[in-house]
Amino acid sequence: MTAVDRGVTGRQPQAVRSALAVLEEVARAGAGVTAKEVAEGLGLPPATTYRLLNLLVGEEYLVRLPDLHGFALGAKVAGLAGVIAPARVPTAARRAVADLRGRVRAGVHLVLVAGPTVRCADVDPDLPLASPALVEGHLHASAVGHLVLAEADDWREAVHHPGRLEALTVATPTRPAEVEACLAQVRAHGFAGQVGQLHAGVGCLAVPVRGAGGLLVAAVAVTSARGVVPVEYLDATRECAAVLAPLLD
Repeated sequence: MTAVDRGVTGRQPQAVRSALAVLEEVARAGAGVTAKEVAEGLGLPPATTYRLLNLLVGEEYLVRLPDLHGFALGAKVAGLAGVIAPARVPTAARRAVADLRGRVRAGVHLVLVAGPTVRCADVDPDLPLASPALVEGHLHASAVGHLVLAEADDWREAVHHPGRLEALTVATPTRPAEVEACLAQVRAHGFAGQVGQLHAGVGCLAVPVRGAGGLLVAAVAVTSARGVVPVEYLDATRECAAVLAPLLD
């Protein structure tokens, strides 16, 4: 029996537009955005928003983040016009990162930076990040994010929801004064460090990679599931960042 193509009829065009709007809102708001926030951001009824979110999760365009009870972009988005296509990192830069991995007993990751946007471009294959999406979507809770926010004239403009700083753990800075204290440390010392703010018990040391004119173009992040990253790793990480600077500029 031959199927009859009835085309797009009735309310279907609006349903498609609404689904795409939900997808765009999650991309704009960042990982961890809740259904309520999506509904409010788009002016959609909550019931409609929940249905669309569930549909997009079922089709793998979105994923749920159980620890946040929110949503993030899913695997299928990778196929959409390079929205989250693998970042291009020069071979020489990957070698520099691999060399640092051989010198420290911790995870080493390269994160690209473009304004307030961060991208986990080269994650340690042996000691991977627990969730790159959280690093990219919650700048207030990661060492890399603190580097980025410390560059901003007003860090509140760089976070997705300045009025809702997610408490990912009991140590996450969720008050403006707490975030500002972290950023003051970054400006004073030239690098960022945190323990347990993104994942309980996990420490991270992040060193900036600067291009021409001192612009922040990337960060080298060293992570440890044992808590504080040993301070003796700082010099090696800075050496790696210096090698990366002309390669990523």
